[in-house]
Amino acid sequence: MKTPSSIRQFWRRGEPGVWASGAALAAMLLGIAGMLAVVAANGVVVFWPHRLCEFTLHDGSRVLGEVQQWQDVRGGGRRVQLKVGNRDLYGLDFRWIEGADVAGTRFPCDAVALERQEYGNFYGYLAGVSAADGGPGDGTGGGWAALEAAWRQARQQREALERLQRGINRNNLRMERTRLRLLRLRHRGVAEDDPRVAGLLDRQAALQREFSQLVAQSNAAAVECRRRTARFVDSHGSEEVLPVFGIVRAYRPNAMGRLAKARFYLGKVGELLFGQPREANTEGGLFPAIVGTVMMVFLMSVFSFPLGVLTAVYLREYARDGLVVRLVRIAVNNLAGVPSIVYGIFGLGFFVYGIGGRLDRWLFPERLPTPTLGTGGILWASLTLALLTVPVVIVASEEALGAIPRGIREGSLALGSTRLQTLTRLLLPMASPGIMTGFILAMARAAGEVAPLMITGVVKLAPSLPVDGTPPFVHVERKFMHLGFHIYDIGFQSPNVEAAKPMVFTTALLLVSLVLAMSGSAIWLRQRMKRRYAMGSF
Repeated sequence: MKTPSSIRQFWRRGEPGVWASGAALAAMLLGIAGMLAVVAANGVVVFWPHRLCEFTLHDGSRVLGEVQQWQDVRGGGRRVQLKVGNRDLYGLDFRWIEGADVAGTRFPCDAVALERQEYGNFYGYLAGVSAADGGPGDGTGGGWAALEAAWRQARQQREALERLQRGINRNNLRMERTRLRLLRLRHRGVAEDDPRVAGLLDRQAALQREFSQLVAQSNAAAVECRRRTARFVDSHGSEEVLPVFGIVRAYRPNAMGRLAKARFYLGKVGELLFGQPREANTEGGLFPAIVGTVMMVFLMSVFSFPLGVLTAVYLREYARDGLVVRLVRIAVNNLAGVPSIVYGIFGLGFFVYGIGGRLDRWLFPERLPTPTLGTGGILWASLTLALLTVPVVIVASEEALGAIPRGIREGSLALGSTRLQTLTRLLLPMASPGIMTGFILAMARAAGEVAPLMITGVVKLAPSLPVDGTPPFVHVERKFMHLGFHIYDIGFQSPNVEAAKPMVFTTALLLVSLVLAMSGSAIWLRQRMKRRYAMGSF
């Protein structure tokens, strides 16, 4: 039994605070681990091919689909949720079936799952494939081999069609540039009989002829691609004729082994990282959103990191510690707590309409009233997030500089170094681990922000990337996609929320992984700096 003196000693040693701090740390780590576990558990298994189960009901009907979950029903019994696909036939992707209505289940090896360009997945059975000329072809005997061969041919045709489309896009870009040059000359008052105008008109006519030829080739190729079809039968016995060109991927999950499923999984992950989105962003890849997120964080870092470090250097090393400096520090600390949507409104008014509108009037008057820089884009979104994150960089950098003992500064100056030499060769290298800490925090916050981006340049679908192979290669005026906004869009704005849930978890897992990868690289660099300059508190 503890005596009153031992209890007093327990409180004097501060052990309750230690236990409370440990419990708070454990609760925080448990919450983070739980969040990551939920996201990972739901995001990792999305692309693994699940078996197709055929339920036979007591009324004689059959239902084929992927089992999503079993659920207990109040009052006893269970029910199952099936992903039945075939949205063009049934109108819905999912169906609930009461357990009491099920007479039997089986997993047919010949059940086929199709990923399509439109209307989501199709589940059914292969009935036959048409011949290459569009006529009747193979029946069920050898039909799967015929479907695979037709699909490979359709993939080659799709690649050829995409090459034609890229050629059309390049032609459109050249036509647009020619049109803008012609517009600029006319805005300057150049006469129509001027050789420069005549040359641009001739080039415009030649590009228009080339465009017509490319469009005719593209239309002919599209008609040829859609000639070959495949016949499928759903679980109700209804026959559906589908163009092979519209099939993204065909597989029989019940007949696949572990190795085949692993190859399928890796192919889906590759499509996620390098493919284009489809079906209102609920399927396909996230390459435009990944590029937009990474480039936005990079541009934000280019603006916020130097500005924050220079401000911290001035406040700590050069500014006299008076009333103005104290007020500036208070303002910087308070700016870190301003809601991000306020920064978005400021970015829209100041950067987009203020600076962008003036730049349009100065640099591109011939394009008005169509805005070039006076509309949302990745440049203005990055500058807005730079303002949002620069207080974090300032505070961390100033604390890192303040942690360096004063004697080091005095010793350097006593040995004949100038203040600039002391700063650049001694103080900044020693403070670099702490400065990198602020950079990591700023980068992680910017990657997860969505509200300011919705106002300053992010879009649901961006046909052109802010970085491509067309000069000048980096297009800061373009709108962009972002992983955070992608989660919001498909999770809360999709007309088919249940079908979009897997992509929500997958995108969230990808965003977390991207932030961890960027932060991990910065942490590795910070540790190298810390080992090299092993002085101070960082």
